[in-house]
Amino acid sequence: MIKTLILMRHAKSDWDDPLMPDFERPLNKRGRAAAPAIGNWITAQGLAPDLTLCSSANRTAETWALTGLEADIRFEKRLYHATADMMLSVLQEAAGDTVMMIGHNPGIADFAERLVKTPPTHPDFWRYPTAATLIATLDISDWIQAQFAQATAQTFIVPRDLTD
Repeated sequence: MIKTLILMRHAKSDWDDPLMPDFERPLNKRGRAAAPAIGNWITAQGLAPDLTLCSSANRTAETWALTGLEADIRFEKRLYHATADMMLSVLQEAAGDTVMMIGHNPGIADFAERLVKTPPTHPDFWRYPTAATLIATLDISDWIQAQFAQATAQTFIVPRDLTD
């Protein structure tokens, strides 16, 4: 059986208030435009998550809401600035055939790099900019079987690709 992972970094956040705690930062104007663009792109790919695992930070929750996608949602404090190992652990608890994860750098870039057998050729994959999204498939019957170096990268996109 094939499972599909949609791995998205949160959209661009607002840094206007230097006293605002990192966890509470909202999206900025560019981020509020990028999230729905990526959501529309995911829908155009014929994908719809069964479950979304989302960091509980404000900017990730706002990113999810603005994608316009519908799925069961589980906000996970463990995904806030999570390491690749923690992200894998959370993914292994997932249910459904298509799972979306929304998280933060540097963990999400490391997770994506370690998860795929062969990285996509996109030049931004290694830095995983805001709202970057990887679609990867895993030949497993249950998410508990997910391991590093197991996924096949199907595509990788950043918001700038949608405006070119």
